Amino acid sequence: MFARSSTFLGSDRDGLERGITYIETEVMDVLSEVHGFVGLSMMVDRGLGECIATTAWATVDAMRASSDRITAVRGRFGGMLQAPAKVQEWEVAVMHRAGTTAAERWCRVIWLRTDHSDVDYCIDVYRGSLLPRVKELPGFCSASLMVDRVHNTACATAAFQSLESLQVSREEAWAIRDAGIRDTDVDIMDAAEYELAVAHLRVPETV
Repeated sequence: MFARSSTFLGSDRDGLERGITYIETEVMDVLSEVHGFVGLSMMVDRGLGECIATTAWATVDAMRASSDRITAVRGRFGGMLQAPAKVQEWEVAVMHRAGTTAAERWCRVIWLRTDHSDVDYCIDVYRGSLLPRVKELPGFCSASLMVDRVHNTACATAAFQSLESLQVSREEAWAIRDAGIRDTDVDIMDAAEYELAVAHLRVPETV
């Protein structure tokens, strides 16, 4: 599985609301007709005016073939937000969902640099050592690890059913993060928490 993320920074609240409505009422219908499309999610920080929209694809060929269609959507979306996009493509290395029907509402995201690390080893550590601990966090809904082997970066996301569970889990989540850094020798590039405004991903489990 593969994913393309577009990060927009600098929008006002009204722009974000227009963008969310556009995604839910128009974009999903357009993309559902594109071969290999697996779903879309959108994380927002209303205070900072930041938005990360991610589309998932069954194969790298399907993702690349969708570029023209996605570029048009991204242009209109960015116009609503009045913000430029930073685009990155990923391999979805790990995806796991809790065995509940709780709706995902909030996310914690960590961006990592793996310049001096073995990417496959990092994936194995995440899957075998870190994910079992993440799954035990209160209000846990799902977790994923995406990697960019070309740029030696990775993105780990954990989703929770409420803002309260996100906050309560924060201290233990940082302890899990620190253990991962020690075990894999990766560098933390950034970390942030977001409201999950749109959640229509259908990426299958890889665990």
